[in-house]
Amino acid sequence: MVNSRVEAPTVAVMGGAGRSCAGCGGRISDRFLLFSMERYWHTRCLKCSCCHAQLGEYSSICYSKGGMILCKNDYIRLFGHSGACSACGQSIPASEMVMRAQGSVYHLKCFTCATCRNRLVPGDRFHYINGTIFCEHDRPGGVLLSGHSAPLQTNGIMSDQKVC
Repeated sequence: MVNSRVEAPTVAVMGGAGRSCAGCGGRISDRFLLFSMERYWHTRCLKCSCCHAQLGEYSSICYSKGGMILCKNDYIRLFGHSGACSACGQSIPASEMVMRAQGSVYHLKCFTCATCRNRLVPGDRFHYINGTIFCEHDRPGGVLLSGHSAPLQTNGIMSDQKVC
């Protein structure tokens, strides 16, 4: 599972003497530096992993997930469109793990079969039909069709997938 973290970068008005930048690895000698995700950054080096927007200027909040640092727009694009569970409609905190299917995002407890109400977990096979989730055994029609069954995944990013 992949952990999420939301943080407001702290701007320090001091020389970064003796500090190395987490972005470029260079020595920070600028008058201003950022402290975010428990590391120090040149103001020009704290960037979104996808769109490369400078987060110290672009936003007061940055997100960290799956080894990436993201702006709000890219975080929402990659890990959920509305920040709300597609089953219950309640908001999902950025730090909470979720399940995803066809672009919809669910609380772990809400990702259940519409027929038997059993909770689906990573590794389970399921069917997603017209926005409704069915376990492998409860698919309407009872016939398992190729292309309609997919392994269940959490919202983590696989190392061989391109996300940006």
